[in-house]
Amino acid sequence: MAAATVVEADPATSEGGAAFSGVQSRGWDESQLRHYSFPTKPIPRLSHADPRAEMLINNEEPVVLTDTNLVYPALKWDIAYLQENIGNGDFSVYTAENHKFLYYDEKKMSNFENFVPKSRRMEMKFSEFVDKMHKTEEMGGEERVYLQQTLNDTVGKKIVVDFLGFNWNWINKQQAKRNWGQLTSNLLLIGMEGNVTPAHYDEQQNFFAQIKGHKRCILFPPDQFECLYPYPVHHPCDRQSQVSLLSSLIM
Repeated sequence: MAAATVVEADPATSEGGAAFSGVQSRGWDESQLRHYSFPTKPIPRLSHADPRAEMLINNEEPVVLTDTNLVYPALKWDIAYLQENIGNGDFSVYTAENHKFLYYDEKKMSNFENFVPKSRRMEMKFSEFVDKMHKTEEMGGEERVYLQQTLNDTVGKKIVVDFLGFNWNWINKQQAKRNWGQLTSNLLLIGMEGNVTPAHYDEQQNFFAQIKGHKRCILFPPDQFECLYPYPVHHPCDRQSQVSLLSSLIM
């Protein structure tokens, strides 16, 4: 089981599957969303006390829970608060020439000598990431940045207190009730407006908490797995789809 705390700048897209940014807080409407050639329908939005939500979780179907207060103490986690309190540890920051951040396993790159990653990972302090993000915005080009970091023991005391105040009682009950595995990671994700995580599958159950901004998740049922043409398991992009959903072509 994994937990993801997400701060997105404004409409960001995850083409398949699901994971925090506070660059700006502009309003948005559906006209800003990317359009696809296949039909979609909204993910149900329900109270965690609604029996239908329980049924969907039991059936391993997606549901947006509107009132769990899952990460209530983190609602103040905007960029300024994080920059002041996150600590002086190193963060994994990815840069890409455009809005797409295709995941790749660095350990598998030796299997493909000619493999060229679509993004590049760098280690930097949080303040350095913020500076780079703002400079990238000001330049107004195609380049994007994206932070993905497991919360660890380098974070500051206020972040630790906030983290301990998450609704762990509710999470632990869900875990025990459904015999899920242990919580293995707590990810902090910060993306710029328009960033896309191309279609992929996750190997664990996820609790995904959107703190700031907006994120669109497009999910496919498991029986459509083969239709998404995943990369071979020995490829660096294992778990990722080779299909570009915008063009319906193999990438």
